[in-house]
Amino acid sequence: MKKTKRPVWTVPEGMEPTEMDCRILEMQEKGKIVPWRGLIKTPEQIKGIRKAGQLNTAVLDYVEEHIREGMSTLEIDRMVYDFTTRHGGIPAPLHYEGFPNSCCTSINDVVCHGIPSEDDVLEEGDIVNVDCTTILDGYYADASRMFVMGHTDPRWQRLVDVAWECLKVGQDVCSRPYVFVGDMGNAIARHAHKNRCTIVRDLCGHGVGLEFHEQPDVEHYGHKGTGMLLVPGMTFTIEPMVNMGHWDVCGDELDPTGWIVLTSDGLPSAQWEHTFVMTENGVEILSH
Repeated sequence: MKKTKRPVWTVPEGMEPTEMDCRILEMQEKGKIVPWRGLIKTPEQIKGIRKAGQLNTAVLDYVEEHIREGMSTLEIDRMVYDFTTRHGGIPAPLHYEGFPNSCCTSINDVVCHGIPSEDDVLEEGDIVNVDCTTILDGYYADASRMFVMGHTDPRWQRLVDVAWECLKVGQDVCSRPYVFVGDMGNAIARHAHKNRCTIVRDLCGHGVGLEFHEQPDVEHYGHKGTGMLLVPGMTFTIEPMVNMGHWDVCGDELDPTGWIVLTSDGLPSAQWEHTFVMTENGVEILSH
């Protein structure tokens, strides 16, 4: 069987290497995983992704304004579809690889990819993640937020808070360019474990912008100095899924689509997600 060759960074013929070229080539020579030029967005592309991110953030703001106990998750989905399309966007999840709805609504022990339904009605104490990805003029942006229905178990509230802190820890690691995905993942996992939570390993963040899911895979655990080097012009999500119990997950036997992911032990999970662009000064949030 032929080995797949890892893409390499090259300097276009006849051009002098820039500072970024030199830093990437240095890491490449050390055997590190580096991006290829196709992952570096142009200023025009970043402008388009930023606009998509602004609309995606506005969608989640709208959900936050209207979500309430007694509402079905299908009502949330309709809000997302109506708001997005009314403002010229397209909900990226709708019909994506068989996903039937415009957003993901993941309640309590649903880790991610929860499917909106009129039968799933939000109740006092529930924690729910609403995950939206918006396409605007061909550009993609992705983010999710947690919502707590009324008063919940203090341990569940702490889980939601730790998940938010994990996202911010990852963002802080990316406060300068030329860090590795593993640097971020290591810091996120350490913070979760310090707070007696675990990080889901079977799912990860990802590049985004020109497509729904691009390279690199952004794992939220791992070792420093591993994973892809993050350089200016790359756009990606950070979205740690934090479990109260074991990190292992499973599918829902009652889900014919195969999309829904549950915690294996039935304990709750929480997640926040932003889309970022790496700049010369660290990451900038494009959608939250």
